[in-house]
Amino acid sequence: MSFALDYRTRLLSALDTIDLAKVEELIELFRCARDEDRQIFFCGNGGSASTSNHIVCDIVKGASLGKPKRFRVMALSESIPTMTAYANDVGYEVVFAEQLKNFARPGDVVVAVSGSGNSPNVVRALECANEMGCRTVALTGRDGGRLGPLAELNVHVADNHMGRIEDGHMVVLHMLAYYFMDAEGTA
Repeated sequence: MSFALDYRTRLLSALDTIDLAKVEELIELFRCARDEDRQIFFCGNGGSASTSNHIVCDIVKGASLGKPKRFRVMALSESIPTMTAYANDVGYEVVFAEQLKNFARPGDVVVAVSGSGNSPNVVRALECANEMGCRTVALTGRDGGRLGPLAELNVHVADNHMGRIEDGHMVVLHMLAYYFMDAEGTA
């Protein structure tokens, strides 16, 4: 079997592990946040930071442009000066939690993305969000790590390969964003 065929086969198996009922819950959570004018925050490291930044762009523009109600959403990984200042002066484990302390309010939504579910700064962000009374979501892989059980809603890709986990997270988040771009109002 070729590498590409093997990867695709394994990716399709990984995608089959995603609980679509939880994706529907995620869509409803975002609908409520938008309709109640709540702020939504994303955080993650490395590829998960890129995934967070990507989906925020899709939601800020694609799911909001020309719509009667718009999303208030931001990726905490976009503020590189703030992240590096906290990392240098306090510690990398607080780079997201400290930003939440500035911006988040009870009822806001915090989405933590981590393939391993064990990134200390992402775990700390969700702990902080829970303490603040935010709604919490985790996108995890592998066994969910410490992050999965902390979240009110854990959308899990049950695979051990980071690439397939990240692919799965992007698919879930595209389902979310494209619901508001393509399906809302027609469903």
